[in-house]
Amino acid sequence: MTGFDIFAIAVVGLVILTLLAGVKTVPQGHDWTIERFGKYTRTLGPGLNLIIPYIDRVGRKMNMMEQVIEIPQQEVITKDNATVTVDGVAFYQVFDAAKASYEVANLTQSIVTLTMTNIRSVMGSMDLDQVLSHRDEINERLLRVVDAAVTPWGLKVNRIEIKDIVPPADLVQAMGRQMKAEREKRADILQAEGQRQSAILKAEGQKQSQILEAEGRKEAAFRDAEARERSAEAEAEATRMVSEAIAKGDVASLNYFIADKYIKAFGQLANSPNQKVVMLPMEATSMLASLAGIGEIAKATFGDSTAPASAARRGAVPNAGSKVPPPVPPQG
Repeated sequence: MTGFDIFAIAVVGLVILTLLAGVKTVPQGHDWTIERFGKYTRTLGPGLNLIIPYIDRVGRKMNMMEQVIEIPQQEVITKDNATVTVDGVAFYQVFDAAKASYEVANLTQSIVTLTMTNIRSVMGSMDLDQVLSHRDEINERLLRVVDAAVTPWGLKVNRIEIKDIVPPADLVQAMGRQMKAEREKRADILQAEGQRQSAILKAEGQKQSQILEAEGRKEAAFRDAEARERSAEAEAEATRMVSEAIAKGDVASLNYFIADKYIKAFGQLANSPNQKVVMLPMEATSMLASLAGIGEIAKATFGDSTAPASAARRGAVPNAGSKVPPPVPPQG
């Protein structure tokens, strides 16, 4: 092989290396910066790209996908001088590879330091109870402050989450006792409220029962009075009718009226629940005879003139004991 051949092979190899040096393939989700003589000139996106060999070179290779970084534990003193241990995570994404490459020296460490500083600032302005119960508010305030701070770096902080908030052991024990006392207090209050409601409901029930009972007595008394009124009216009507019948000479009505009263009186006496022995008068067996005598008394009271008319209406034969003479048959 002559010297010319060796020179030709070297030239061909140099050309091939030059072509390979001018072709750059950027993977998806990444951006590369190009520097010319140490100065940033442009950014290569994903895919096949060409650069000027030996003049341009790749500066920084930035990951453009969302990334997460751990925020290490640190002690934070709250507004009421309670010391708690806090850690968290932050999610960020590079949207400008040039700024992220040349505006900040150590990107990840800068984000961590900035987040830790703002955690102390935000949680230090809150009481312990607020720190333990307003975690969403803390995350929102941190995100707003940190995102505004990293925007000049070409970054976007999407989320910041506080992972753990650990109070001191003695404070945890005190909180446990406080929680137990609060729950016992609430249980006592609920029990007292339940007893109060139960007593109120029982009193309301008794009140309603007494009202209904009084209304029942009132209704019963009203109906009893109405029944007595109707009975008295019926009795007066019966007495009036008997009196009219007697006035017209119908002595049998008086007999029936007195006999009915007599029998009802005996019936009530016999049906009395405390009455075991019924004492009958000696004249009870001759009650009909007594009724007949009462009829005679009535006739004597209202006069004999009514007897013939009554007998005529009934079509009955006059009584043998009557003083009215029988009618004389016509002569011839």
